Amino acid sequence: MSIGTGIFLFVVGAVLAFAINVQVSWIDLDLVGALLMGAGVIVFVIGLIFMLRKRSSTTTVRSGVDAGSGEAVTQRSTSTTPDQTL
Repeated sequence: MSIGTGIFLFVVGAVLAFAINVQVSWIDLDLVGALLMGAGVIVFVIGLIFMLRKRSSTTTVRSGVDAGSGEAVTQRSTSTTPDQTL
């Protein structure tokens, strides 16, 4: 979601900075466009970092058998690493 938000901010900033030629006295649209493009790049990079970091999860299942024989414990661990072929 943050990758799309970053792209959206960049595009809106580019439109404000380069495509709109309106001069208003109370705001500088070129500066606002440049700020939005910078914010879009930062949000995009943060989104990529969060998407590409390593993820892992551990699931533990406990099931009671009999009072005398104890309990059986099963533990599964999964780990995914980013695809290195990018």
